[in-house]
Amino acid sequence: MSATNGRIVNRLRRIEGQVRGVAQMIENDRYCIDVLNQVQAIKAALGRAESEILKRHAACCVAEAIASGDAEEQKQKFGELVDLFEKAKR
Repeated sequence: MSATNGRIVNRLRRIEGQVRGVAQMIENDRYCIDVLNQVQAIKAALGRAESEILKRHAACCVAEAIASGDAEEQKQKFGELVDLFEKAKR
């Protein structure tokens, strides 16, 4: 596993722990604002993980498609990014 993958996996494992913590907070009937603050922290952490994965995709997969000179592969990778950004707008 590359160092980048390791960082992403570690980040996701921390997020997993945060989500379990929020579930516990709800089970313990903690104050709603405290729970919501934790949910916002989770969303921010997921956003950072998403950004890291997107950077890796651009640096590896998209760059390889460009370097290959294969127009069809380039079109496919560009289409994947467009689809991803369209989903994010919803």
